[in-house]
Amino acid sequence: MSDGLGELSDASLTERVDRLVARMRPLDEEVARLRAERDEYLVELRRRERLRSMERRKSVKLDMRAGRAVSIEALIAAAAEGSFDDYRFNLKTGGEVRLGFPGARQQAIAFTDGKQIVQARDFQQAADLFAAGWELGGPGRPGVRVHFPGTRQERLSPAADVFASAAGGS
Repeated sequence: MSDGLGELSDASLTERVDRLVARMRPLDEEVARLRAERDEYLVELRRRERLRSMERRKSVKLDMRAGRAVSIEALIAAAAEGSFDDYRFNLKTGGEVRLGFPGARQQAIAFTDGKQIVQARDFQQAADLFAAGWELGGPGRPGVRVHFPGTRQERLSPAADVFASAAGGS
């Protein structure tokens, strides 16, 4: 087909383009209809995910009120054992968070003795530092650094505002 294009006149090429555009028009309309249908399904999926998220947050808040979730501060003081990954962490607002910096390979909690900072990688390390008199956070900046999963958004929250529940639980 492209071999003889150089021999065709401008009018002939324009006519062929017009015919192709006319043949494509029904296909373009069908693609537009399919995209609209797809978008409708995607909107419904996002709506359902928002509802599930709201229900999870509500459930977390109810667990906190019922005492099924304890603050991370209380867990560390009670010398809980295991990995931070054995627990789910939520702010008092119900939002799920992970410990430490976004993008870190492993969750961690910073402790300070007033001059230096040490990262605890599990509850045993955290309990040992806490028992030795180290405080949560950095020098002059008490709290627990948390980040929201899937984002780069992070914050330093008071330890009493970060709650933990078993990862397999509600």
